[in-house]
Amino acid sequence: MSVDLLVVTALRSEYQALRGRVPEARLARCGMGPVKVARWLPELARDLPAVLVVAGVAGGLDPSLRPGDVVVASEVRDAAGRITLRETAPLVAELRARGLRVQTGPILSRDTIVGGPDERERLAATGALAVDMESAAIVRAAHEHRSDTPRPIAVVRVIVDTAMTPLVRPATVTAGIRALRNLARTGPALRRWAELAGPRTIVLAAPRSFCAGVDRAIDIVDAALERYPHPIYVRRQIVHNAHVVRDLEQRGAVFVEELDEVPDGTTLVFSAHGVAPAVRAEAERRGLKVIDATCPLVAKVHAEARRFATRGDTVVLIGHDGHDETEGTLGEVPGKITLVETPQDAERVVAEDPDRVAFLMQTTLAIDDAAATVDVLRRRFPLIASSATDDICYATTNRQAAVKAIAGNSDVVIVLGSANSSNSLRLAEVAARAGAPAHLVDDATALLPEWLVGARTVGLTAGASAPPHLVDEVIGTLRALGPVEVVEQTVAREEITFTLPKEVAQ
Repeated sequence: MSVDLLVVTALRSEYQALRGRVPEARLARCGMGPVKVARWLPELARDLPAVLVVAGVAGGLDPSLRPGDVVVASEVRDAAGRITLRETAPLVAELRARGLRVQTGPILSRDTIVGGPDERERLAATGALAVDMESAAIVRAAHEHRSDTPRPIAVVRVIVDTAMTPLVRPATVTAGIRALRNLARTGPALRRWAELAGPRTIVLAAPRSFCAGVDRAIDIVDAALERYPHPIYVRRQIVHNAHVVRDLEQRGAVFVEELDEVPDGTTLVFSAHGVAPAVRAEAERRGLKVIDATCPLVAKVHAEARRFATRGDTVVLIGHDGHDETEGTLGEVPGKITLVETPQDAERVVAEDPDRVAFLMQTTLAIDDAAATVDVLRRRFPLIASSATDDICYATTNRQAAVKAIAGNSDVVIVLGSANSSNSLRLAEVAARAGAPAHLVDDATALLPEWLVGARTVGLTAGASAPPHLVDEVIGTLRALGPVEVVEQTVAREEITFTLPKEVAQ
């Protein structure tokens, strides 16, 4: 059953663009500008909808915006203050899935039309992406009449004039036509997003998010940024998460793929995934100030690789080809380690002496997948040796056990983490094998409504490289869409910490 959805526009052209494009929605016109909005607001108060959307065109403030781009407000601002709109993240994902260029951020409402480039630049400096004349007043009025049940509200504006293309110019006609066409394209997405309104239970997997090795790696870069001259270079992503990397870049870290991108004599941090000895030797030859953020559990695997190879074993590494961690481990004894990814690969391993074989594992593998490959190796080489302790790290094991525990009782499982994060990918795979539809997303703005419509119990976890605040943002998004009960299911408690290297230790 469709929820009651009201879409409010200011201009007749906006109304016409959306007419018939938002299934089962009521459309209304409030008129342009704050005076006309004030006259219309009593109509809104008499008949408050379950879901409200303010839609239309706007002027761009951010220089990256161009005519036809869609801005979804994360908050609305005016002279009276600001109101946060946490519920709109799935709408952003839906609009992007429909091929629209979408940005999300603050929208500013003004009493008058914005003037020339100087005024736009001044307003853009406040962080606002776009400017209109109606949204803030309508959203504030709807908030004032809210009951205890959340009423989802969205503000969707399509850019006509931009920081580089002022309103008064012949090309505005063409830009306006393009903007109205894209506004019409938003219609079906507005209805799909509105269907998310309603109560939910969120089941949180514990443990989740950062592990001790990731905490240590980020702390190392933080300390290096405070202690050493900028820029600080980091070989590869310090951990595999786009949000972590972006935050550190904004604070002065420069991420590179290889050492030839690093100037002589500067400070270089090795990522948590470890590096081969050849990389260390090159850094020393170049006179780089090196700080090693290799996770101690990865360093343990490196030590085992050297030990097994030194005693003459055929060394087998179970891992993923091309992953930063496997590249570092393979480089410990170049040419003396065989990489296998699957049980089928294990069937093809050739050993000079079948009684002198050892295996190691990438620390972020899925336990069940690795076990199948190990079974093949043990069958083929009954005397095969391995590390005295598990190579798959405690954090990987705990997070996989936790997501498996919540999957059976969830309509859908959301895993927060970047697509290049091995441990995050494995969490989604584990959840899917446990019987729940599972989706790996970078953050709340990648939550597609189709995953959540009808899902009243949502399992939620985060990979070991995903920041905890991303979990809070997803909870906030779902809470803004309807009443939410949060239940945490704990399978293990983690108290492990790792010390920092001497170069950055206090």
